[in-house]
Formats: sequence, structure tokens, C-alpha cells
Amino acid sequence: MKFRHSLLARYLLIIMAALLLWPFVFPAATILYFSPEFFGTIGKDNREEQHAYGRTSDVEKMWHNEAESLNGSTGADIDGKLHALKERYPEASLFWVDGGGRTRLALPERPELPAEWTAADSITFMKKSIDGDPFTVVAFVGQDPQQGFMVIQLSRELFRMKQESLNTSYFAVIIGLTFLLFIFVSWLFFYRIRKRLVRLQQAMTSTDSKGIPLPLTISRQDEIGQLELAFNRMISELLASRIREEEEGALRRQLIANLSHDLRTPLTMIRGHAYSLEQEALTDKGKSSVAMIADKTDYLGRLIENLLSYTLLSAGKYPLDRKPTDVFRLIRASAAAWYPIFEKEGLEVDVDLPEEEELFWSIDPAWFTRILDNVFQNVVRHARSGRYIGIRSESADEGTAIVIADKGPGMNARSDGKGAGIGLTIVSMMVKDMQLKWEIVSTPEGTSVKLSRKP
Repeated sequence: MKFRHSLLARYLLIIMAALLLWPFVFPAATILYFSPEFFGTIGKDNREEQHAYGRTSDVEKMWHNEAESLNGSTGADIDGKLHALKERYPEASLFWVDGGGRTRLALPERPELPAEWTAADSITFMKKSIDGDPFTVVAFVGQDPQQGFMVIQLSRELFRMKQESLNTSYFAVIIGLTFLLFIFVSWLFFYRIRKRLVRLQQAMTSTDSKGIPLPLTISRQDEIGQLELAFNRMISELLASRIREEEEGALRRQLIANLSHDLRTPLTMIRGHAYSLEQEALTDKGKSSVAMIADKTDYLGRLIENLLSYTLLSAGKYPLDRKPTDVFRLIRASAAAWYPIFEKEGLEVDVDLPEEEELFWSIDPAWFTRILDNVFQNVVRHARSGRYIGIRSESADEGTAIVIADKGPGMNARSDGKGAGIGLTIVSMMVKDMQLKWEIVSTPEGTSVKLSRKP
């Protein structure tokens, strides 16, 4: 992946754009702000309000004009003018001195002013006022020194505060807006990244009918795009693996089905010849061998039948016909069919089921009979040393449960007839497909299998 396509390059571009924007923000904003074409009368009104005293030159010009307009005026007229100017400039200090050097009026009262002005007082006052604070303007009344002079004093802070407050607020707004713009662009950048990551997360958790996520459409060639590309490649590999698995499973099931079918014919012939040998006059050793052949032939037949059933169950091709069935009656019939075998093996049979009650479950009778056959067969092969098999009903949280128990050495004990456990695997698959529940409890004192309906 090229660097210019990466997320890092794009975010560095945003930062560089923000840094390059600053040299243009302040001059452009200043021009726009002070341009009437952009801000109109509202901007001018705001500026006039913020500059109530104007500039120092404006105050100086105003004061000289007012002094000139008082040419030939009486003392009362001059006092009235100063009162009017005081209302206009409430924060100003005003006073005037007549042609005889007497202080006539001071607004507000200023005890430090001399009542009679000498040349030295005038020179000292002017020396202190030049370029000092407060800002001072002295003008001769009527532009004639013989008529006296008038003074206005304003704190220079009044001029500086207005202008500096304006500049500070203005530039704070500009900086804030620029900063907010950078934050918004950054937020938009990361929001789009998050949106793409959320889309990738949803794609990982959403699957099709085969349990494989759907591929993504790659929109950008950045890091997330590379991740999406790797995700699509993984999906392709999973799909290919799933297809191979299904093909291998189908081949395996077909092989087992064919072997099961092909082994049945020679197995039937072996059974027939073993039966013929039983009819002949044989020695005790010969009879024992024929009995062993018959027993192993029966075991092999059951194993082939279990393999075929397991294959069909795995492929979902074992016919299932669920219907309400009296479980008690079905268990009694199956136990009666197995009774000769139990008796032959010396097992005590204890069937404790209610005689007058019925227990209906929605099951397939053939499947449930197969479950019972496999459980009974396990007892005969692995627990006959306990000499006991019990079949009873008991109350459970899910209703009535069926318990098949023996007194054998338990499932962890060694057994000559112990196989791969395919019979119990078939039981587990059938119980699950019929929406039943089963539980095995095995100890050295015996094993119990409990069957019940799911809640």
C-alpha cells in the first residue's frame, strides 16, 4: 500500500492544512470585519458603541471646537457648556480658568487645583500633562488667552480598554472558530473511520446459511481497506474449506453406506454357516468356537447398523416422524423384547412403571425404540457383571422422566466389549433431534440414564 493512500497521510494533510490556514485567517478576518460591505450598519453601530470616546485626536479636536465656540461668552455660559459636556463625557474631569487666572468651575470638585493660577502653576500643570496619564487637552476660550482656558482630562485607559477589548474579543472568536473547524474536520475524519470499522464488525458477526460471513465491498485503499481485503480473502478460504469439508463428508458417508451394504451379504453367509455348524456333532472346543463366531457376528452386525444409522443421522437423511406416543407402553414392549436376552445374561429385571397411567411424548416410536435398544445393549455388554437392570419413572422439573439404571462398574471401568461409543453418539443425536433431554450419571456402583422432555 502506498503512503499517500494511508490514513496517516490523510490525517497529516488535515494538520498541515490547519497550520497553513493560520497565516491567512487573521488578515482576511480583519479586512472582512472592518469592511462595511460585509458587515453593514450593524458592524458600524457596534464599533461606535465600543468607541464611545473615539480616538484621542477626536477628543482633542472636539475640545478645541467647543472652546472656539465660546468666544465672548459669559462665565455662566461657559459653566453651562461644561455641565453639558460633563453629561456627554461622564468619566472626564473638566475645569476652566478665567482671564484673571481664577479657577471658576471644576467638574468634579478638585481641591488640588489652585484657586489663583500663576505662571509657574500653569507651566507645572502643562509639564505634568504632556504625554501623561490622564490624557489632557487645554484650549483657550475663543482662541484668546485673555478670555482664559478650559481643560478636559480623560484616563488613557478609557481609550486603550475599548480598543484592546475589541481586539481581544474579535481575535478570540476568530481563533475559536478556526479551532472548532479543525475539531470538526478531525471528528469527521475519525467518524468515517469508526463507521467503516463498525461495518466491518457487523460483517464479521453476520453470516449466511452456511455460517460464513459475507464479503465486503472495498471502498478505499488504506489500512482499513487492506483489512477488508484480508477479511475477504479469509472468507474465500473459509468457503473453499467448507466446500471441501462437505465433499469429504459426503464421500465419507457414501463410503460408510456402501461398506455397510457390502458387508451385510458376507455377514449373513457367516451367520448361516455358523448355524449349520451348530447342527453338526462338534467337540466342546468346536461348540465354543461356533458360539464365539455367532456372538462376534451379531456384534459386527450391530456395529454396521450403527455406522449406517450414524451416517444417515449426520446427513439428515434418517426419516423422523414425530407423533404423540405413550412412552410407558413403548418401554414395556421394548423391555419385553429384550427380556430373553436379559434372562440369558443373568440380569435381574426391575420394571417400575405406573400400570394405570399413560405418558405421551411427541416422539418417533422407531427412533425411541432405537434409543432404548442402544441403552439396553450397553447394559448387556458392559454392565452385566452387576446382574441388574432397572427401568422406572420419576418426577423431574421438566415433568415425568424415564430412568434406566444398572449396577455395573461404571463407564470408566475397562470392558472387553468396549467400543468407540458410537451407540451412545447415536442416542445423543436422536435425543437432540426429537427435542428431548438426557443425562448420564456413572459411578463405580452403577450407571443411570435419565430421559425427559425439554422444558
